[in-house]
Amino acid sequence: MHSPDLQQLEEAYFDLWDRLVDPREAFEDGDGESWLRVAGDLAGTGAICSGLRSEQELAEARAHCRQLAVSNEFAINGHENRVSYIVDAGHQYRIVARRGVSVSEGLVRDAQAVLDRFIVENRWHARQQEIVRRRDRDGEVFLRFFLSPDGLTRVRFVEPGQIATPTTLAAEPAVSFGIYTDPRDVETVLAYFVDGESIDAGEIQHRKANVDANVKRGLPLFYPVLKNLRRAEKLLRNMSTVAEIQSAIALIRRHRAASRTTVQQFVADQADASQTSSVTGRKQHFRRYAPGTVLDAPANVEYDFPVSTINAASYVTVLQAELRAIASRLVMPEFMLTSDASNANYASTMVAEGPAVKMFQRLQAEQMLADREVLHRALTNAVRTGHLPDGALVDLEIQIEAPSLAVRNPLDEAHVNRIEHLAGILSPQTWCLRRGLDYEREQENWRGHRDPDVSPA
Repeated sequence: MHSPDLQQLEEAYFDLWDRLVDPREAFEDGDGESWLRVAGDLAGTGAICSGLRSEQELAEARAHCRQLAVSNEFAINGHENRVSYIVDAGHQYRIVARRGVSVSEGLVRDAQAVLDRFIVENRWHARQQEIVRRRDRDGEVFLRFFLSPDGLTRVRFVEPGQIATPTTLAAEPAVSFGIYTDPRDVETVLAYFVDGESIDAGEIQHRKANVDANVKRGLPLFYPVLKNLRRAEKLLRNMSTVAEIQSAIALIRRHRAASRTTVQQFVADQADASQTSSVTGRKQHFRRYAPGTVLDAPANVEYDFPVSTINAASYVTVLQAELRAIASRLVMPEFMLTSDASNANYASTMVAEGPAVKMFQRLQAEQMLADREVLHRALTNAVRTGHLPDGALVDLEIQIEAPSLAVRNPLDEAHVNRIEHLAGILSPQTWCLRRGLDYEREQENWRGHRDPDVSPA
């Protein structure tokens, strides 16, 4: 082919290439990330609405967030603070008669004994804390129930990775993400596949987070801010590394118009000690600069101190911006993520109408609703095994008191409680729950105080 013909072909080729339009570019953001599909083959499958379209993608997202939960100091702090505010040392529980129903004190006492045993045997308060941590870290938590012959209900965790769709059912529309649902209602769960075994939905409680009700699996808390956490971690690491290197170099001597040999001889003459490396064979010279050392430099030697040029403040501003983005995801004040209270006042942050308090109240209410289902199951199993009379749960209910979130003045709070008590609004039992006390035990202690012959509880 003649060169003019080749040149024309190349020009036509490059002109065609410039006119080429990739249809996928319309679905990409500026940073190269693709848009998320909202319809098509995902409809009705219970897929995560964040773009995690398969169990493999969900497992990868969970693995990333689990790694952060054990290695990223900011993520760890966020997890721990949410546990502290939602659960604290544990919620308080009391069995009471339903409104307008009269029951014997013996029935209430027996039901309370069953509940107390369940709490002790399952280390429920510690398990509560772990439930919050797992739900935030993995986006969901699975509890499986086992009934002992003695009527005790035992609770055990099922790892999210154990819930998976068997390969033999991969083509079944009602089975996805390891969960079998009613073909006509994705919110009605029929069974869970645990290590390939079908377990009736009645034996498992699934608490999921950060997704809609018709989405089968939950989304980890920190998934939307994974990049922010990684950037914050790398930025802090790089800042510390640069500062470490700069601070490690005490001074730099600049020898004007000196040869390499002259500089090496100068270093050797100034050294207090010398040592030959057994690895490289090179001689290393050391000199000790005591505090307050005065340097006398020849005319052709200059001294620079690089430590004086360190300015970490400019990077700290960038780091704080990343951390604020993460705190915004948690609806928490920045100091709850960074433990830096210099720019925040706890009393003004944790007020009754503050965003953080409102958010924690929502989380507490959600926690109490799910916990009540578990505790009710424990009482139901006690009825099934004959440890409580039939129909006992019709007349009884569980009262739950969560830790207070808003800033409290103990004296003012006691004054309000007293006014409500005298007005017949607040019962002594509820008052004790608010104070974290056991009403029955306190009454026993009072009887023992008044009558020394009675042993206190």
